[in-house]
Amino acid sequence: MSFRPPVLLMCLSACVAIATSACAVRAAESDGKLRIVCFGAHPDDAEFKAAGVAAKWAALGHHVKFVSVTNGDIGHWQIAGGPLAVRRATEVKQAAKVLGIESEVLDIHDGELLPTLENRRAITRVIRNWKADIVMSHRPNDYHPDHRYTGVLVQDAAFMVTVPFFCPDTPPLVNNPAFFYYSDGFLKPNPFTPDVIVAIDDVLDKKLEAVHSLPSQVYEGGASGSEKFVADIPKDDAGRRAWALKVHGGRYAAVADRFRDALVKWYGADRGKAAKYAEAFEICEYGRKPSAEELKKLFPFFSP
Repeated sequence: MSFRPPVLLMCLSACVAIATSACAVRAAESDGKLRIVCFGAHPDDAEFKAAGVAAKWAALGHHVKFVSVTNGDIGHWQIAGGPLAVRRATEVKQAAKVLGIESEVLDIHDGELLPTLENRRAITRVIRNWKADIVMSHRPNDYHPDHRYTGVLVQDAAFMVTVPFFCPDTPPLVNNPAFFYYSDGFLKPNPFTPDVIVAIDDVLDKKLEAVHSLPSQVYEGGASGSEKFVADIPKDDAGRRAWALKVHGGRYAAVADRFRDALVKWYGADRGKAAKYAEAFEICEYGRKPSAEELKKLFPFFSP
């Protein structure tokens, strides 16, 4: 005769498991570490813009999550739909593993993001559930509508995350996070201004490893690719990594060169002039406005 555990005992075991899990979540939220959520319009945007600083935060034990607001299901010149969405979710999951962070992809079609009330609620819930201290996103002036509306939605959530009766199913934050924009090159209606710049020379290899985890976008060109583009990319692993260093490393070098004065301000003359690669961020005035001293606590990478 088979043994069947008493129902009461099974219920008690389940309750203990749930309580243990809840305690683990609360412990992670109150461990004194920063909690950062970085929104990208597609499964690659946050990785391209903030993987360096994410790797630095993660190395110090802080909690970082990258959220792709759309699933990227038309972001390729050759394939689309469910198979592409699954592939890109797998890619960013691997990138997150490299960086030591978490990753989430929202179920919104690529190219169809709109600043609706439903989507504002979704972004608000993500920020609240993560108990974010820092939130990052695109600026709302950008070439891609998904980038623009991701920026708008995050801006729209910047105040609502503290309002108790907006999304009352998710507890509001007591303190408003500090919100930041990624760097870009757009000039109208206003150019990007770096309030914080982080030298990433020491984590460049890790950032490029995360970039290497996104072959559909990096080595196949995403929606802008072509047979010629793919034909010109090295086929061997070492060749691809060297190509990524030249092309993507060049982008991060351009950020350092463009904002050299900011690097010197943050790191001092010697270190600021020596830095080769950087990521830069601008404060969004809709969230908490951190002081210069608080910025150094939120980005604790500037000590000698």
